[in-house]
Amino acid sequence: MPELLLQKQQLRDIFILYLNTMAITKSAKKAIRQSATRKEHNIVYKDKIKALVKEARVLVSTKKLAEAKKLLPAIYAALDKAAKVGVIKKNNASRRKSRLTKLIDKKI
Repeated sequence: MPELLLQKQQLRDIFILYLNTMAITKSAKKAIRQSATRKEHNIVYKDKIKALVKEARVLVSTKKLAEAKKLLPAIYAALDKAAKVGVIKKNNASRRKSRLTKLIDKKI
């Protein structure tokens, strides 16, 4: 959680830097603000996916396959939600789900 706060602060600092140096028109400044906000939202989705996938891979490597199988629905939900809101593409989500399922099934 502290990492997320640090990232938000860094994004805001970058935003202020851009506002002061790059954007001239009002619409350009607004576009930068929107971009920073969207980036914050996207980071939340991507971090959740990364954490879940990492946890599943650790479980597989430690031979806890039943627990890894139980984690799959949560991973599927996170990937589908990210694809639905446009953080990742639909085929990207499908590919990740397929590869992770194949990894777990191969170890069984």
